[in-house]
Amino acid sequence: MTVFARRARASAGRMHPELSLVSYTLLSHLEECGGCRATDLAAHYALDKSTVSRQVAALELSGLIERRLDAEDHRVQVLHLTEAGQEILAQVTRSRRAAFRERLAHWPEEDLIRFAAYLERYNAGPSGTESG
Repeated sequence: MTVFARRARASAGRMHPELSLVSYTLLSHLEECGGCRATDLAAHYALDKSTVSRQVAALELSGLIERRLDAEDHRVQVLHLTEAGQEILAQVTRSRRAAFRERLAHWPEEDLIRFAAYLERYNAGPSGTESG
């Protein structure tokens, strides 16, 4: 698993030099949920608020995310992808998928099926449901 994580971090840098694996993950989550608070990101990924705060500040500075007031509670700021954030996320996602396809292209179908099942099982929470 350590080698897998190291390869993922290294490949993220090759996909887009400005986008770390953590940044990619946060952008992906913001896209998936349609925006959320920084505290929600910290809770979802079990990260310290200061860690998320630094990541969010860097993403804002890069113009990839923006803060908007919550429609229901104007005291709350919700993070959203900017158009540039959406474009970079799409670009990196395409690159990652192409890299996975290339790496797995010569695997026999039964190995791919087993591998997918193992990943699903690994990612399932203790109760068999997907976890963060």
